[in-house]
Amino acid sequence: MYTQLDIETHFDGKLKIAYLNQPETMNALTKPSLSDLKDFISDCNNDDTVRCVAISGRGRAFCSGQNLDDAFVQGNEHHDNDIIRKIVVDYYNPLVTEITHCRKPVVALVNGPAVGAGAMLALICDFVLAVDKSYFAQAFSNIGLIPDTGGTYFLPKLLGRQLANYLAFTGKKLSAEESKSHGLVAEVFTEEEFVPKSMEILERMANMPTAAIKLTKKAFAQSYNNTLKEQLELEGDLQQEAAETEDFIEGVNAFLQKRKPNYKGR
Repeated sequence: MYTQLDIETHFDGKLKIAYLNQPETMNALTKPSLSDLKDFISDCNNDDTVRCVAISGRGRAFCSGQNLDDAFVQGNEHHDNDIIRKIVVDYYNPLVTEITHCRKPVVALVNGPAVGAGAMLALICDFVLAVDKSYFAQAFSNIGLIPDTGGTYFLPKLLGRQLANYLAFTGKKLSAEESKSHGLVAEVFTEEEFVPKSMEILERMANMPTAAIKLTKKAFAQSYNNTLKEQLELEGDLQQEAAETEDFIEGVNAFLQKRKPNYKGR
């Protein structure tokens, strides 16, 4: 179904991992891979069995950014700006929307370098788990472009204006540990620990009350534009919605009965 992705399913279908699978180009993004990834996220979002989604890369890189050979029409020496806009609008923007609006937690498993659009693909996910040998680089300025894939929206919010400007203007590489210190990465693991430790976290996420996580994501997203008064009102509305879920009832019963909850994501 997905010609550019390698899909793994774990924990009785509750976790799905999509691996970018063009290691010969360090998993550079193409129009087909962007479409496949968007469809994958959409399919997971609509599949009630799936409770957690992850994105990673095969080989030595997470993602090296846009494949420039794929971006330009053969023989177009002037790199027509209309072509770039079409790729951004038709391929990148729908993917950003699918990831950020997904009802399930979406986790980036950064197994190696994440550059340009590849860095932003990781950073628009709900959180990032990275191997210590990986790095992140906003390399757009190196070829005369601006950060896309949600970069101009998320980078100032994640980093503040000064550091967002510095990284976007210079294309400086940040190691995994530096990225963690700046709040871009949740956890950093050694190469030996990366797979088992990441899978422990993903298993936990796959068994969490997914309905509440969906509402938390919604509240965080709206906080960017809300006043405090509006956000407090929203919290009241969403908390009531959370309290009406089967997961909330199960969580309370499990607490009172001193047992482990069995959440269904409903």
